[in-house]
Amino acid sequence: MSIIGQLKDWARLVKRDVHALYLASRDPRVPWYAKALAVLVAGYALSPLDLIPDFIPVLGYLDDILLVPIGILLVTRLIPPEILAEHRERAQAMQAMPVSRGAATVIVCIWISAIALCAWLSYRYFLGSS
Repeated sequence: MSIIGQLKDWARLVKRDVHALYLASRDPRVPWYAKALAVLVAGYALSPLDLIPDFIPVLGYLDDILLVPIGILLVTRLIPPEILAEHRERAQAMQAMPVSRGAATVIVCIWISAIALCAWLSYRYFLGSS
């Protein structure tokens, strides 16, 4: 297998585990401290904000390559293995589900409308009164 293929497989596993951690953070059988750390790791992995911005060459992606897997490793050791396996299976099944393009279109339209409304209100507030 090529290095590119191995990296894609690794990225798929990280994505699955982040989703599994999110699912585990909502499970009442998981200890509160594992839930808290799972929310932090999943939130950081899914957040567009990073400690080091991605536009900085090499260092920008270094935090994603190091911090997220280390966080996943820490949290997976705090969650009971049978519960984690259950949530990994659910996350894997959810990855295989088709994506709704209609729902994505509606969400994009809502964002465009919200941005247009903000622009119009800003225009009226800053330039409309003069």
